[in-house]
Amino acid sequence: MKDARWHQGAIDDLGRLLSDITFCVVDLETTGGSPAGGSKITEVGAVKVRGGEVLGEFQTLVNPDESIPAFITVLTGITDAMVISAPRIAEVLPSFLEFAHGTVLVAHNARFDTGFLKHAARELEIPWPKFEVLDTVVLARRVLLKDEVRNVKLSTLAAHVGATTTPNHRALDDARATVDVLHHLIGRLGSFGVHSLEETRDFTSTVTVEQRRKRHLADKLPHTPGVYLFRDRRDEVLYVGTSGDVRTRVRSYFTKAETRTRMGEMVNLAERVEAVVCATRLEAQVRELRLIARHRPPYNRRSKFPERTTWIRLTNEPWPRLSIVGTVTADAVHVGPFRGRADAVSALDALHEEFQVRQCTQRLGRAPRSSPCVLAAMGRCLSPCDQSVTPERYGEEVERLRAALESDPEAVVTRLGQRMSALAGEERYEDAAVVRDRLAALVRGVTRTQTLLEVTREPEIVAAARRADGWEMHVVRHGRLAAAGVLPHGRPYEPWLDQLLATAESVEPGDGPVPACTVEEVEVVRRWLVSPGVRIVRGGWHATFPGAGRHVR
Repeated sequence: MKDARWHQGAIDDLGRLLSDITFCVVDLETTGGSPAGGSKITEVGAVKVRGGEVLGEFQTLVNPDESIPAFITVLTGITDAMVISAPRIAEVLPSFLEFAHGTVLVAHNARFDTGFLKHAARELEIPWPKFEVLDTVVLARRVLLKDEVRNVKLSTLAAHVGATTTPNHRALDDARATVDVLHHLIGRLGSFGVHSLEETRDFTSTVTVEQRRKRHLADKLPHTPGVYLFRDRRDEVLYVGTSGDVRTRVRSYFTKAETRTRMGEMVNLAERVEAVVCATRLEAQVRELRLIARHRPPYNRRSKFPERTTWIRLTNEPWPRLSIVGTVTADAVHVGPFRGRADAVSALDALHEEFQVRQCTQRLGRAPRSSPCVLAAMGRCLSPCDQSVTPERYGEEVERLRAALESDPEAVVTRLGQRMSALAGEERYEDAAVVRDRLAALVRGVTRTQTLLEVTREPEIVAAARRADGWEMHVVRHGRLAAAGVLPHGRPYEPWLDQLLATAESVEPGDGPVPACTVEEVEVVRRWLVSPGVRIVRGGWHATFPGAGRHVR
């Protein structure tokens, strides 16, 4: 009997078995990515399951009381006409909460879905139940091997597990697909000896004994802004990060606050942590980028190869054309950099929809003589190759294109917007999505170029922001952070600033939109310059509103 009681106690200690838990798998469609930014819910879908059995389903469209953006309609197929007679969230939320009562909420990227639901509850002054939440994104990252799936998108996981429903950006179908993903992941948890909800929570945020033992690596680090570098036994850099409080941030890597599997691997290899103290958070962010580019640590995923850039160039030749290039020259117009070649190709296709410049790659003299291509026959090229167009007429088309690249791509936005709407009206949503992606890539590229030029063309900007112990000052030259410091309260301003400027790095401008540093550094600096409370002390810079920026959604 003693053994039986001990055995029963051990079973109870396992917690609530996953097979006994009632899960409510929920998915939302919305008008955008952030409820704080004004985006609204347009559809709610949910499936209630227990022990692999479906207990019920919940689905309704939601009237968001605003027009649904065209790109959202293309993505989801949900139109204004479909939601005009649908109930509003004030009616839907109480019904959903009743449906989900007593369950564990499950969602794919749960922060997104629960964020919208909690925001709606706050606005309606409806108490939010203390749901336990399980995120299939987090679970998939912990359970599936790296070589099993290329990513943890719902569409990828649904195909991997052979889901009976294909995700299609409609709430109920996506929730059904997530159910199949959940059941597959629960099945995989058994091979790890994980059978209860409590074990699942621990499993997805596991901190090994070895990680806990290494907490002492943070003991001598400063409570200041700065950069930290994890190094292995050969003193090679494993990972570079930044924080406003280096010691507190590094300590979090040895606790359950750190849930990323890769970081657990990194900490197991780390033998020491080095800190680089910085005067300001901005200096720390910039130094982080530079150190990542220098060391290319294996556990940093971003900013490791800043030299790998992709641009669109309007060539400087008798009959200019558009070209995708990896470098920038001072004698031509460039747009970018793009996130990759695929984005550049999409933007190039968008431009060719509107402008009839040649797409052939051979060099043409001032008086070319060759046969026209099929694009000329289709009316998509002015065909300078057979002298079908005068240099003056072709030059006019090039100037229209130049204006779109340097000022505002409104002509392309208008044409592709009309085409996208027409395709959506014909329910050709996949074709419309292709057009949408091309347009988005172009607008992002032109906007990025304009914001780069806005900062890099300035020889020197000195800006300041008040903080508790004084004024943090930054010297920016051609987009590169040249100096940083903190002017204490009560200290004479002019002598201190003169000393800061004297020690600032000398910076030569780059070619065209290419900065004298990395693109990411310029973007970090600009975000600080336009943040609340920042004052321009010297220099004529001020934030402008690029023509392309008004098309960004």
